[in-house]
Amino acid sequence: MTPLPADAEEFLGSLRSERGLSANTVTAYRRDLRDYFEFLDADETSSGAGGFVADLSRRGLARSTRARKLAAVRGYHRFLVVEGHTTEDPTVLIDAPRRARNLPKALTIDQVETLLDAPDHSTPLGIRDVAILEFLYATGARVTEAVTVGLTDLDLESGTVIVTGKGDRQRLIPLGRHARGAIERYLPIRLELLNERERSDVLFLNARGTSLTRQGMWDIVKRNGRRAGIKDGALSPHVLRHSAATHMVEGGADLRTVQEMLGHASISTTQVYTLVSPEHLYEVYVTAHPRAR
Repeated sequence: MTPLPADAEEFLGSLRSERGLSANTVTAYRRDLRDYFEFLDADETSSGAGGFVADLSRRGLARSTRARKLAAVRGYHRFLVVEGHTTEDPTVLIDAPRRARNLPKALTIDQVETLLDAPDHSTPLGIRDVAILEFLYATGARVTEAVTVGLTDLDLESGTVIVTGKGDRQRLIPLGRHARGAIERYLPIRLELLNERERSDVLFLNARGTSLTRQGMWDIVKRNGRRAGIKDGALSPHVLRHSAATHMVEGGADLRTVQEMLGHASISTTQVYTLVSPEHLYEVYVTAHPRAR
């Protein structure tokens, strides 16, 4: 595999040290930049960044993929200008591909209730599964955030949990009564599961008593979704996150609160949840608009 230029490695290092991006995000930037440099090496027309973007379209890549790759290339060239390596940015006049604004998938409240009842509440792993599902739905946490929550992040007395999100940013999230109860029932089970050699501090453990992985949590959600009669393609940990946000907005929560809970950097990301329920929109309109009745 061809190594990246030194200034590209410098750029990637700055993403981690100065901007606080996660290792996974930096890895994605590295992959996209390698794609860019491989194109430049093979390009006989010297079309540069513009040619790269055109090539992405010719390859039939999704708009979101093209936008992500361009973001990596644009960030790299801006870095070169800021650091004084060059005075020109070839991406200035390149328009980013417009992303399709897809509405997030969300379960109905009845589906969530069925899902939370799906695990076998009489078995240790079933009790653990209930705690995981209640936690994901109560907090709207990303799966990566959920698998890294530690015992010291929990405060069941006050009903809060600290989760660590993108860029190692932490936020405090309330835990509802049902989630707190499920976790309290799970904690004695956790002690039984705990692998004494690892002595892990993470909250959620696998059947071997070690830290649950992202894939492991994903499988738990999918397995219980099948028990609840939810189709495979309609459920994932991220769908539970969407469902938590959607139901909060439909319940009257303001977007700033939901933004803080989900850890969105921009309110525009959270605003998509105002689009998911025409019925709720109509109900609010009829209630609030002076000419609606």
